[in-house]
Amino acid sequence: MIRFAHTEYLYALYLLPVLIILFWITYRMQKKHIDLFASSKLQKVLLPLRSGFKSIYKFGIIILSMALVIVALANPQIGSKIEEVKQVGIDVYILLDVSLSMTAEDIKPSRLDKAKHQISKLIQRLRGDRIGLIVFSGEAYVQFPLTTDYSAANLFLSAVDVSSVPQPGTAIEPAINLALSSFKEDEDTKKAIIIITDGEDHEGNLTEIVEEATTKGVQTYTIGLGSPTGVPIPIYNAAGVQVGYKKDRRGNVVLTKLDEQTLQEIATVGNGKYYRASNTEDELELIYNDLGQLEETEFGATRITEYEDRFYYILFPAILLLIMEFFISNNKSKFLMKFEKEE
Repeated sequence: MIRFAHTEYLYALYLLPVLIILFWITYRMQKKHIDLFASSKLQKVLLPLRSGFKSIYKFGIIILSMALVIVALANPQIGSKIEEVKQVGIDVYILLDVSLSMTAEDIKPSRLDKAKHQISKLIQRLRGDRIGLIVFSGEAYVQFPLTTDYSAANLFLSAVDVSSVPQPGTAIEPAINLALSSFKEDEDTKKAIIIITDGEDHEGNLTEIVEEATTKGVQTYTIGLGSPTGVPIPIYNAAGVQVGYKKDRRGNVVLTKLDEQTLQEIATVGNGKYYRASNTEDELELIYNDLGQLEETEFGATRITEYEDRFYYILFPAILLLIMEFFISNNKSKFLMKFEKEE
């Protein structure tokens, strides 16, 4: 397996076509000026050793060597060792509410932004545990499945917003059901579900689905975001400027309220705990510390590949090409005479 240790350097390859275009423009302008100065016959008298092909040939060598240097800087690596290791940990699915009510700003900067920040912090501190994310509103979707690739998890998390699920509502039951079906049943790992929502406008029989999760050994935790008294839902335009608040059909401002009772019941039935989010505390960290008391179980073998640098295989030819270009003159040579064209 081949990979690049510093892929960011490969973007410099986009400069090479630009340099080729600039060289060709300069070459054509130079030829045009010479043609204006003297006829082709006179050029052979005044510039008997001038070789247009040599200029192109030497520039091609420089471009090729630059490409090789860029690839060398990216540091190509080849897998040199593969070994199997066992991983231990727990499986956690986070169920994140992305309904419009999650844009309310009673939790700063908003309920959804606060939740995403906490999830990102949790991902950064994970060591061996698998985490997955399900986003839900009127429907539920897997944003990313159980994984230990925490960089990819953070990348997918950053893309989450209220448009991630087009159907309005707060359907917690389908989200729990999706999490249960997404766990790997053939692996006897400790499993947990963490629901982050304002709990408003829930649909379906939550008690029944949570009881099913409990019978399968899945603990269910809940984090409530928002104010029980209710706050308005801000509306922003495409430029990110607030233009008002969400209103009902009668023109009244809609207030979104935290449904703590429902979330407390879910946590109780699910053998978990309920936490009410605040602007200062990290509730996900508290839950993770609680989950840390669970016995970690082995969940499979991962093939780990060690890589060795191979940049010198690319850099050495680049240096040889530059040395070769240095010793090639701009004058005509017998060897390349057959490639010369009448100008």
